Amino acid sequence: MEKTVNNSQRPTAIVLAAGAGTRMKSETPKVLHEVAGRSLVGHVLHATSALDPENLVVVVRHERERVASHVTALAPNAIIADQDDVPGTGRAVWCAMEALPVDLEGPVLVTVADTPLLDGDTLLALLAAHEGNTVTVLTTRVPDPHGYGRIVRDQDGNISSIVEHKDALPEQLLIDEINASMYIFDAAFLRDSLGSLGTDNAQGEMYLTDVVEAAYKQGLPVGSFIGDSMTVEGVNDRVQLSVLGAEKNRRLLVKAMRAGTTVVDPGSTWIDVDVAFEPDSRVLPGSYLTGTTTVAKGAVVGPHVRLHNVTVGPDASVAFADLSDTTISVADSAK
Repeated sequence: MEKTVNNSQRPTAIVLAAGAGTRMKSETPKVLHEVAGRSLVGHVLHATSALDPENLVVVVRHERERVASHVTALAPNAIIADQDDVPGTGRAVWCAMEALPVDLEGPVLVTVADTPLLDGDTLLALLAAHEGNTVTVLTTRVPDPHGYGRIVRDQDGNISSIVEHKDALPEQLLIDEINASMYIFDAAFLRDSLGSLGTDNAQGEMYLTDVVEAAYKQGLPVGSFIGDSMTVEGVNDRVQLSVLGAEKNRRLLVKAMRAGTTVVDPGSTWIDVDVAFEPDSRVLPGSYLTGTTTVAKGAVVGPHVRLHNVTVGPDASVAFADLSDTTISVADSAK
């Protein structure tokens, strides 16, 4: 029997934030590390808000109180679900579903919490691609797929399974289409399938990807949406944190420039996500603008400034300064 989802329903969103992130080599939980003034999990919560989810569940475990407190501050309506001792993404989602009504219907988005470039447009496109499917997988293609789960398709191009790197056959390791660890499931099918997951694999974990294979074997529609590789890339260590942080900064500056701000040297200019510019503002080299800093029309900031929560008024200018929580006016500029 074919099971489909009516996408007119508001989805449920499940964000997986239980991992320890040991490769970060940090006492700070991985999902609380920041990019452009916002935590990794904060970026994901911001992206999911574009779907206006009916339910939002965040699964936690490592440094439970710190992560849960941070999530609640950002999304007060979020349901906090605790992952138990059974490892794996499949078990994490099972724990999330246990916190939701047993008669939950409609689409369920599942996403990881460490993708700082994830945006609402990508998730909306994934939801649109889910129309008529029981499962829809967000995939991407990368030049070096080492370490990632591979997307296995049948001769008709349908996804038949997702194979983790450690479980992959030699010919499967050659596949360059990988799993982005973001999915939309039919709620009823997801709940039914999670109860049958096992741990018979190289990592001894309950794989959420086994739900995808189960749908295919039952003849249910499994769809996909291919996303931009950097947009869906997760942070596993400090190197990726730096690379994705630089890309996030580049995208923020491109958006500002296209909206009418001149950025003389994007390579030496860094801004947070909540920094705002009015058209015909100008940013000179060596500018670090953080927090809720705003730069008004005609204003010039830089060179070599660090402004945190600073309001730079119309036609004002500030250079060679380190300022916080203040306002700069034209009169101040003349001093």
